[in-house]
Amino acid sequence: MVKVTIDGIEIEIPKGTTVIQAAEQAGIEIPRYCYHPGLSIVGVCRICLVEIERMPKLQVACYTPATEGMVVHTNTEQVLEARQAVMEFLLVNHPLDCPVCDQAGECWLQNFYMQHALHDSRMFENKVKKSKALQIGPNVMLDSERCILCSRCVRFCDEISKSNELGIFNRGDRAELQPYPGTELDNDYSGNTIDICPVGALTDRDFRFRTRVWYLSETESICPGCSTGCNINVHHNDQRTYKAGGSRVSRLKPRYNPDVNEWWMCDAGRYGFTHVDADSRILAPTRSIGEEQEMSWGEAASEIMTKLREVISVHGKESVGVILSPQMTNEDLFVARRFFRDGLGLKHIDFEVAPLTTGAKDDFLIKADKNPNTAGARLLGVGARQGSGMTVAEMLEAARKRKLRALYICHHDLANGFAVDVVEEALTAQDLVVFQGPNTNSTSALAHYVLPAAAFVEKTGSFTNYAERVQMIHTAVTPLGESKADWQIFRSLAKEAAISVPYFEAEDVFQALTAEVEAFSGLPYAGLAGQGIALRDGQALPESETVVA
Repeated sequence: MVKVTIDGIEIEIPKGTTVIQAAEQAGIEIPRYCYHPGLSIVGVCRICLVEIERMPKLQVACYTPATEGMVVHTNTEQVLEARQAVMEFLLVNHPLDCPVCDQAGECWLQNFYMQHALHDSRMFENKVKKSKALQIGPNVMLDSERCILCSRCVRFCDEISKSNELGIFNRGDRAELQPYPGTELDNDYSGNTIDICPVGALTDRDFRFRTRVWYLSETESICPGCSTGCNINVHHNDQRTYKAGGSRVSRLKPRYNPDVNEWWMCDAGRYGFTHVDADSRILAPTRSIGEEQEMSWGEAASEIMTKLREVISVHGKESVGVILSPQMTNEDLFVARRFFRDGLGLKHIDFEVAPLTTGAKDDFLIKADKNPNTAGARLLGVGARQGSGMTVAEMLEAARKRKLRALYICHHDLANGFAVDVVEEALTAQDLVVFQGPNTNSTSALAHYVLPAAAFVEKTGSFTNYAERVQMIHTAVTPLGESKADWQIFRSLAKEAAISVPYFEAEDVFQALTAEVEAFSGLPYAGLAGQGIALRDGQALPESETVVA
């Protein structure tokens, strides 16, 4: 450890810490463009210049290691003049695009100009012209005139995605960021280059011109795209109402968590939220026996429980199968367990559906298991492997032979895991099929009753990722139509069946869960916010055991 003094504040830091990192620990912000804590240090932008006693010239804070007894000044007259000069240099050829630039409102060039520059331009010559609005990949647009050559995106592709698509070509004021000839920015993590671009050079093709960032609110959540459980922020427009083809959710951005995804997320998760406001959303409980008809929640719960009782009365509890989903939260699955297993006494409950095609995976963030809560479902004991009931495959086979007479299916499109004719034969042979989920699919089309479940951005709860880290999702937007969180739907059915489910908030469910399920014992609800809590110090489940539905 070494002691340094920054702007009169003495701090003790590990040896090898740079000045800019030490300043952050002291609560002092030093402006930066090229520096990013997840990338190598190059020291090219020069905006982080600071004055260090006993050194004859200003030093770049991102590259200079802090040493014992070092005294640093970040706001002297010489430092401020240097920052203003750097800003003037960066703006010499920068276009006046702010009114039409998507980065406006979150642009470091704007922010640092207002904080450190505020100079009158001395540039009277024509600015150097470069390519504008160039699509360099499926998700990324490039405006070379706005680029300040910080090289963040280049280093990301070289060091993080290791796909090496980008480079800086030419010299002097003709230097320009471009993909290498014959390539495009098309790796699984390309959207991160947009996140780390400090200016408007790289913009999101999907988000481009959709809304101004100052209209957006931000809610912490977890990506439901795979079992990694990347921490994200949901950016949503609270003034926008749902309509076909529109979206209340504008974009997903990665949220820093050193134990899960650091600063990054994959493109599949980043752009995988379109189902939230898709035309396929289920907006009200629906009866599909004969002519399709919308129902109230009270009518739906009453009819479903009446028919379920009839099936159990005639054919016994062994004739009912329940297919839950690892897309559901811990709270949803716990209440499902209490209702179906403990309350109704059903035996055949499972959630694991192996897909027909193996999910993509890599050695970085992307897992083959495309569900956020497989580990949670296993720990809660709602799978066939934890009990003596049938697996999903066995349920469908039994349903085809009419050994099962009722199926309650949550979220799954079973055609993703089984042949279409197998699913159709199984479901059409049933006296009762209930589908519960946020969106219609080929399975819901065969159900007698369809119940609208809230999407992940419309409810509060928790997921348990592959490493058994429990993390929270929060309600970002109001549930569409009559949709409810899955656990609330089970509570409605339980009330109709005179089964006690005494929970009013997600927190109530979680408190009961921690009291009854040993794996979650003593877990504090408030502690899940932020970066979550690891149940077993990050010990991962073996890859061979993960579900890949």
